Amino acid sequence: MIEVKFYKEVDDSLLKFAVILARIQEKWVFCKHRERDTFEIPGGHREVGEDILTTAKREFYEETGAVDFDIEKICVYSVVRDGKWEEAEIRTFERELHSEIEKIILTDGKVDRWTYPEIQPKLMEKYRETKGEV
Repeated sequence: MIEVKFYKEVDDSLLKFAVILARIQEKWVFCKHRERDTFEIPGGHREVGEDILTTAKREFYEETGAVDFDIEKICVYSVVRDGKWEEAEIRTFERELHSEIEKIILTDGKVDRWTYPEIQPKLMEKYRETKGEV
């Protein structure tokens, strides 16, 4: 069983991943990793010496090729799996991706094959709630 928990605030040093819910022209941005046949929200691991905003910007660029964008903190979350812990507005994309991501897609939120189906829809729901969208 997977549980997604949301927090108002957490010390930056405790955050290990950045996940960037992104939209362009009212479509959500999803990535397809080269080694998977599923789609996921852009994001990734924090590197030594980075604050979480730097991680978010770096991962977002690496996974989408977006070069002109703003990032706004929406929420902090954690995932509990079987009792164990485990918004960007884009203006311009680069033409070629330089990462493990094979391609990106733009969608209204409907994805056939989620990489993390127990997590990603809840993040989108939290985003909509935070932004006052239905």
